Amino acid sequence: MTRGLLCAGFLALGITVASAHPHVFVTASSELLYAPDGGITGVRHAWTFDDLFSTYALQGIEAKTKGAYSREELAPLAQTNVESLKEFGFFTFARADGKKQRFVDPVDYYLEHRNGALVLHFTLPFKTPFKTRQLALEIYDPTFFVDFGLEKKDPIRLVGAPVGCGTAIQRPSDGAAGAKVLNEDTFMNGENSNYGAMFANKITVDCP
Repeated sequence: MTRGLLCAGFLALGITVASAHPHVFVTASSELLYAPDGGITGVRHAWTFDDLFSTYALQGIEAKTKGAYSREELAPLAQTNVESLKEFGFFTFARADGKKQRFVDPVDYYLEHRNGALVLHFTLPFKTPFKTRQLALEIYDPTFFVDFGLEKKDPIRLVGAPVGCGTAIQRPSDGAAGAKVLNEDTFMNGENSNYGAMFANKITVDCP
């Protein structure tokens, strides 16, 4: 899912990419994965792309059944997506007790075609599993090229977490209107290069 691919898609669809941010909209839900000993091993994402981008991305992909795409038919596109995510830090940022945690390459990835939209599923293993009393997880694009929103219902689940762990969610305020007055160069240079942090979805997990 490189920005080059995204820009090409929106140009093909007649949208001027230099005129406004964001260009792509993603609705995310995630699972935080725990080992039996209570260590956190990774994050499993499911990202639903907006209809416009989904339509573009499916161009040129042949399906045995018209309007329906199997996981196998979408496999090459899924691979392209996850391979390009590394360049952008997977748009996922984690800190355990204030210390930054790193991920390794995604695993168990695939694309699903659901209700006309593409849904990217993938798991991000942490480089080293760890235990922590507090984990802060953020999902956002620093340049706000991609706008991430959390699912309204159950956007984060704890899988195998120790008893007593709880979550808190902070959704970004609606600042898209202000973003639309800034052009592409404004986002990619200077102090606004991390503009997207203002729209980060922040998830906090506290364990006893």
